[in-house]
Amino acid sequence: MPASVTRGTQTLVVSKDLKLSTAGSSYSDGKGILKEAFQRMVAVVELDHVINGSYYGVSPVLAGVRVVVRSPNDELNFGVDESYKLSVPATGNPLYAQIEAQTVYGALHALETFSQLCNFDFNARIIQLHSAPWTILDKPRFPYRGLLIDTSRHYLPVPVIKSVIDSMAFSKLNVLHWHIVDEQSFPLQIPSYPKLWNGAYSYSERYTFDDAIDIVQYAEKRGVNLLAEIDVPGHALSWGVGYPSLWPSATCKEPLDVSSDFTFQVINGILSDFSKIFKFKFVHLGGDEVNTSCWTTTPRIKSWLIQHGMNESDAYRYFVLRAQKIAISHGYDIINWEETFNNFGDKLDRRTVVHNWLGSGVAQKVVAAGLRCIVSNQDKWYLDHLDATWEGFYMNEPLTNIYNPEQQKLVLGGEVCMWGEHIDASDIQQTIWPRAAAAAERLWTPFEKLAKDTGSVTARLSRFRCLLNQRGVAAAPLAGYGRSAPSEPGSCVTQ
Repeated sequence: MPASVTRGTQTLVVSKDLKLSTAGSSYSDGKGILKEAFQRMVAVVELDHVINGSYYGVSPVLAGVRVVVRSPNDELNFGVDESYKLSVPATGNPLYAQIEAQTVYGALHALETFSQLCNFDFNARIIQLHSAPWTILDKPRFPYRGLLIDTSRHYLPVPVIKSVIDSMAFSKLNVLHWHIVDEQSFPLQIPSYPKLWNGAYSYSERYTFDDAIDIVQYAEKRGVNLLAEIDVPGHALSWGVGYPSLWPSATCKEPLDVSSDFTFQVINGILSDFSKIFKFKFVHLGGDEVNTSCWTTTPRIKSWLIQHGMNESDAYRYFVLRAQKIAISHGYDIINWEETFNNFGDKLDRRTVVHNWLGSGVAQKVVAAGLRCIVSNQDKWYLDHLDATWEGFYMNEPLTNIYNPEQQKLVLGGEVCMWGEHIDASDIQQTIWPRAAAAAERLWTPFEKLAKDTGSVTARLSRFRCLLNQRGVAAAPLAGYGRSAPSEPGSCVTQ
């Protein structure tokens, strides 16, 4: 739901040769971001239908879309201006829709909104746009609207990742959090330490350095930032397949060896390589679910701890803070899972963003401490929890019990998490959608325009789910749990 909408009663016919005009725009479109987005928009409006009906004299014909972008800069990063104004007049010759945006990324959102105003008329075999004139003023409520994918528990082929990025753009999500590696597999090529991807599941379940660059560029052209994560010091067993000295011992393989400088050299190498690919302001360093028992049961590490006057919790803090310093040296701000804050929040670098996942009430503690926060509480926004309903996704409010306006600004937004233990390329999309779209509205729409009860959302979300299906996205029915099959024959919109 946009921030502000007015509409009329006139039906327009959309020209089958819809033109893109950039007259008056300050943006040169050297990378082709706008031109390609316009072509994609036309394609999802036409949906492979043959547009061959006669429309002269029937209704006013919309000849094109004029896009005026004020900024010549198209660098995508955190906090980029995503606002836009979309006007579709009912009169004029020639008749053009008008998009005004500060940046090309606002214009991309406007094109997506425009596409959802259009539909194919099966009797006339033309594209129509109802309820003109339209005036839509729009901007996101939160600057961080994320979706996590996990390529360690199951490998996701590059075309599948790209299809997820495409579908994110349909609901204006703007951060793909790529949980690249974990204890099960290490699929990404790291040129600085080429044996790391020996930890991949198989020879073919890998991403080259160039694959990662390609994914980042593909996302950028759709207004989606790429947040890369290496989860340290736990969740890193797969690192030791290529470099066994990263393990505390051959029989106790997690967490990474805190006593070895080589561990931090490898982290430095990974983040150095990341800085050449992932240009987003943030990098995610994990830090969750760290079982430190290997450090005290391995004699040489235990000796090191005693020598440095550390217990296990001291060593956990030492590891996280040392990894943070490495990331900062490569120009990143850091995101860490909430256990780091819960255990030693006052010691975290002040540039840390705390990623809440364990439950409610954490965000208010984080912002009260003056740190930034991203909300992903698992009871509502974990997509792998199939019993988490779309209604719960919609009603989950990131600013719950945070009333101070300065503290509210420290909540950057939220993220829905598609952990990969029980999904792969065969079922990822129907597990993400349509529930992620319910959260996407929570993160985009002004608070006062959000529905107070989900009953008033059902029809719109159902229509959006059917739109995703029409666009080739395998979004599951609304009814029932996540990833449910249709319960009986019937129309898409009734499921």
